[in-house]
Amino acid sequence: MLFGLLQGYLFIYIVSAILPATVLMIYVYRLDRIEKEPVVLVGRLILMGVMAAMVSMLLEKVVEGLFPAFISETDPHYIIFFAFIAVAAVEESAKFVLLKKRTWREPNFNYMFDGIVYAAAVSMGFAAIENIGYLFSFGLSVAPLRALLAIPGHLSFAVFMGVFYGRARLWENRGDHKKSLLCLVISLFSAIFLHGFYDSCAMIGTKTANVVFIAFIVVMYISVFFILKRESAKDRPL
Repeated sequence: MLFGLLQGYLFIYIVSAILPATVLMIYVYRLDRIEKEPVVLVGRLILMGVMAAMVSMLLEKVVEGLFPAFISETDPHYIIFFAFIAVAAVEESAKFVLLKKRTWREPNFNYMFDGIVYAAAVSMGFAAIENIGYLFSFGLSVAPLRALLAIPGHLSFAVFMGVFYGRARLWENRGDHKKSLLCLVISLFSAIFLHGFYDSCAMIGTKTANVVFIAFIVVMYISVFFILKRESAKDRPL
């Protein structure tokens, strides 16, 4: 009976952790209206996201250990540098590298919106495994807040990454390697900037930072909603 009870608790924790990411992934996948991506491919990209989370955990420890050599924890800018470099840059770079490695030459990558689907799949895999860690560390009480903030936050970063990633592939197919490279750079750094700003406000935790954080979240979510609708409606072949 005790084993069954433990299984039940484990099931509740895991479902609570992965459900928000699953719902958002399904939402993005359904917006891919012209040609759906293979479910197997999406599943593999989700696993790539899980791998990116594990790689990020190791790299964040390394970067965090190096930080004292460059900036003191008492420095008022420490949190901002930490949020942008030790967290945002590490996590988004891990996602981006695995995304590009798996999909850049993918034959199914033949429509603009595919870039968003691929980036979202990697990001939701990352967010799901990260969320499992948070729920097992801090309990189910953090699940609602993370479902409203952390998971949609990761999706938002991924949408910006995916929009420019799709454009990078478009210019690559047209033979304009400079524009393709520029879009790849914007793809990565737009995600890093949004993620870094998000984490900076959350980590600073002052009243002003909290107000800015809420305003930022509202604007970002609304922007992402309209970007997804626009990119879905105007999707075109690469």
